[in-house]
Amino acid sequence: MPTDAFDTATFNTSAVKTWLLDLQTRIVAALETADGLPFRTDAWERPPTPPSPQMGEGDKAGAAFNGGGGISRLIEEGRVLERGGVNFSHVLGSRLPPSASAHRPELAGRRWEAMGVSLVLHPRNPYVPTVHMNVRCFVALKDGEAPVWWFGGGMDLTPYYGFKDDARHFHATCKAALDPFGVGLHPRFKEWCDRYFFLKHRNEPRGIGGVFFDDFSEGGFEPAFAMTKSVGDAFLDAYLPILERRKDTSYGERERDFQAYRRGRYVEFNLVFDRGTLFGLQSGGRTESILMSLPPIVKWRYDWH
Repeated sequence: MPTDAFDTATFNTSAVKTWLLDLQTRIVAALETADGLPFRTDAWERPPTPPSPQMGEGDKAGAAFNGGGGISRLIEEGRVLERGGVNFSHVLGSRLPPSASAHRPELAGRRWEAMGVSLVLHPRNPYVPTVHMNVRCFVALKDGEAPVWWFGGGMDLTPYYGFKDDARHFHATCKAALDPFGVGLHPRFKEWCDRYFFLKHRNEPRGIGGVFFDDFSEGGFEPAFAMTKSVGDAFLDAYLPILERRKDTSYGERERDFQAYRRGRYVEFNLVFDRGTLFGLQSGGRTESILMSLPPIVKWRYDWH
């Protein structure tokens, strides 16, 4: 994995990386306890782009900045989790891909560095909702200028069979994580989540939402980092009580069939709209880790009601 590209008073790379790795470890340990089976560990590296004769000197220097790596923790055919992954990545690139600079065109062409933890869990029992959580930081670099950085992330819940108690608990936990940083953040990030996780071609939401934020640097590094940590640290409190409450609910083939059908919506969103998936593929990321978010069994039916 890469060494820290920079570590200044305005952005503490080492502190972010240390917390992200610890978050991954804590979440995996709790999920292993809940499932009863261990997660696989797959450490990987993204080699630097080799220079080619067609590259100019600037391109060759930029290519040397490409690289990085990560640790993928995954489970397949678990007792509770049919498929799940908790990924850490720390990657570097010579030029921002279009998905990262579309909303900030002034940063196009800059070198970049990104770190994050991203997870998706697809439980076996249809009464246990699928869940997604992501916390990340991004830095755009240009010689002679201060780095431009921001945090992003959130968590959202996708039930197949909804329960009001589960929805209330999930949203209340998200709110409790954000309220210490300003009472306006939760309604703002909740509404953002509803807008983001929406399938335009279906005219329907992906799930019941949660919170979502991006391009966040308000207040400077320490407050923005503290808020991001609070969101990530709240994940287990938000999701594990729901998993424990529903994992032993009896179900049959009818429920599994409906679960597989609704999982199709999850696939559609991730492959068509999700910024993280698009960024990973456009930046030459590790495909196995990027597509680990997809469910193992999915069905589509024509005009099914």
